[in-house]
Amino acid sequence: MADTLLRPRRPRTLRPRPRRRALSPAARTAVVGALLAVVVLAYLFAFVRGSFDYALHRRLTMLGAMVVAGFAQSVATVLFQSVTRNRVLTPSIMGLDSVYVLVQTALVVVWGGRVLAATDGLAKVLVQTLVMVAFATVLFRWLFTARWGNLNVLLLVGVTLGMAFDSLATFLQRVLSPTDYDLLSLRLFARMNAVDDASLPLALGACVLAGLFVARRVHRLDVLQLGRDVATNLGLDHRRELTTVLVVVSVLIALSTALVGPMTFFGFIAATVARQLVGSERHVHLLPMAFLFGTLLLVGSQFVLEHVFSASGMLTVVLDVVGGGLFLVLLLRKGRL
Repeated sequence: MADTLLRPRRPRTLRPRPRRRALSPAARTAVVGALLAVVVLAYLFAFVRGSFDYALHRRLTMLGAMVVAGFAQSVATVLFQSVTRNRVLTPSIMGLDSVYVLVQTALVVVWGGRVLAATDGLAKVLVQTLVMVAFATVLFRWLFTARWGNLNVLLLVGVTLGMAFDSLATFLQRVLSPTDYDLLSLRLFARMNAVDDASLPLALGACVLAGLFVARRVHRLDVLQLGRDVATNLGLDHRRELTTVLVVVSVLIALSTALVGPMTFFGFIAATVARQLVGSERHVHLLPMAFLFGTLLLVGSQFVLEHVFSASGMLTVVLDVVGGGLFLVLLLRKGRL
């Protein structure tokens, strides 16, 4: 008995608690997709007052616009960040929104404010998209493929051209009459409730084609974001792939801006949060998550603003304020672009 008491006890081995397995990227994407389906149903069928057919038609049109904007802005931002290998950049701050503002202002200066309503339709969306795509393609190709071109040069030239276009548009707006200026001001903010029905099928079709094109190149995008030297050593034609991705980015941003108006920081919010949610840098997971979360953010925010705060027209203003704050926070945390 005494020997037993004096014998040192062996320390108990603590078994490590089994860690909970985190959800896979596919499962996380499925959860966000399910939330989006619930929010879409609530947006379409909840709080219907008056004619159900009229309300459903109006909400379907706005839903289509939000789907186009959510896909175009989020996917384009992810692609642009992968190309530039930078997580705080967005293609909307490189001058595309300024081109849209300048084109709208020039139309009003030359033909008056009534031209905005008279030219609404598919042709106007196509022309604006082509102008913005031509500008962006020339700028991105010139700066990224030149021997001296790099990210810093692209940023400086893009911001400088954007400021120049903004200054020119502001000067032209000074000579407008108050009535024409008021009509123009309505077009310089993104509006989901003023989308032309005839333009939606084209926009949705373009998004589907762009999605299929990008889906076939997801593995090349994974290599492309490793940088020029690594991508070239792995057998990828870096210049051709870079130009192709920039053209797709230009088309998506131009289409979204021409359809609903400028949305400077929305794509940045969608891409940033999607990276945190999906937990992967592979584009096969990141791109669907960015699209689903971006659309969820638009539809959910519109539902809350419309039925809780009675401020349906404040969606893009709120998103730009939140996105600008998030951009500054990430920029200050990193300390560099």
